[in-house]
Amino acid sequence: MKIVLIGAPGSGKGTQASLIAKEFNIAHISTGEIFRENIEQQTALGLQIKEIIDNGNLCPDDLTIKLVENRLTQPDCENGYLLDGFPRNLNQAEALDKFNKPDKVINIDIPLDIIENRIIGRRSCAKCGKSFHVNFIGQAKICPDCGGELIIRKDDNPTSVHERLQVFKLRSEPVRDYYLNKNILFDVDGNCSVDKVFEQIKSVLNNDKN
Repeated sequence: MKIVLIGAPGSGKGTQASLIAKEFNIAHISTGEIFRENIEQQTALGLQIKEIIDNGNLCPDDLTIKLVENRLTQPDCENGYLLDGFPRNLNQAEALDKFNKPDKVINIDIPLDIIENRIIGRRSCAKCGKSFHVNFIGQAKICPDCGGELIIRKDDNPTSVHERLQVFKLRSEPVRDYYLNKNILFDVDGNCSVDKVFEQIKSVLNNDKN
């Protein structure tokens, strides 16, 4: 089974990706991890990426596409794959179809104003790394699990979050429409519990008629 998982930052995509990969025994492939692995292993592509990132630039499409194409040829992808973070735009979606076409695309759908509230209210523990939300912990400054300091990520400020979500919307809508026209896109309601979102996803993936 070849799956693409799409959703805005803060939609719970990473959590669902881990659950899907385990349930269906397929490789969970994140573009962020591919970048890190190639940089750490000092591959030819990794050295190019490092130079680009060190200069404060974004990795261009052609390089990102090469990395993903190479990753999908590895043995753990023989059973299929779950792509998380790729494709990010229409060019990448068209490229993926040429070298390893997905079977189904799952879109975790949540109104952007709800996601904005989720991210702005997020607090992370500087000690154990766990995340909490002000809706549940109020204005607490100390982690309820380990006693570490709760911090706000630098890019979780309202202005930055709003800008990130608008960029996501601009880039993602053509990708969603592309897969919708191919009849392989399935929207799931992401504005509910982790378990309920996962149940929806399993229903889509277990239904061979879709």
